[in-house]
Amino acid sequence: MVGAILTQNTAWNNVEKAISILKQNRLLNPKKLAKLQKSELSVLIKPSGFYNIKAKRLMSFTNFINDKYSGRIEKMKLQKLSVLREQLLTVNGIGEETADSILLYGLNKPIFVVDAYTRRIFTRHDFFNARASYSSMQRFFMQNLPKTLKIYNEYHALLVRLAKDFCRTKPQCSTCLINAL
Repeated sequence: MVGAILTQNTAWNNVEKAISILKQNRLLNPKKLAKLQKSELSVLIKPSGFYNIKAKRLMSFTNFINDKYSGRIEKMKLQKLSVLREQLLTVNGIGEETADSILLYGLNKPIFVVDAYTRRIFTRHDFFNARASYSSMQRFFMQNLPKTLKIYNEYHALLVRLAKDFCRTKPQCSTCLINAL
């Protein structure tokens, strides 16, 4: 869940460095994170970039978990997906993609995450208009894929891989597997 917040506008390898620092300091816990000052947290997550903004967002998220769920992730997991999503969207700095990443990857809830890679691939192949809303894209996937955690997880991972290997900012269309179909 921390990774979902730290990965905003940042490459995952930088997020991994920040998470590693938090792990080394035994701070990947809502109650422990809540005891830190913003300036202390900023230093620890510096590799993730935009660390002052992200420290504020992490603190808001930590306060949310501590206030609503007594700092217990297991208690969060018991909540209905729709309720959790609405609650997450009220937390400062958590938008749809971040909320859905927390739900899918952190809480094992079956929801499809639409990220920049998904948008890039599907707009280039004319499935969606470039201005399509997050919710309309998400609805398309959730109506057309089996609604399971495993499928949503795997499908999203495959899209990330496709985007990183072929559908880059400068696309590699001539070697792309989709174009071979």
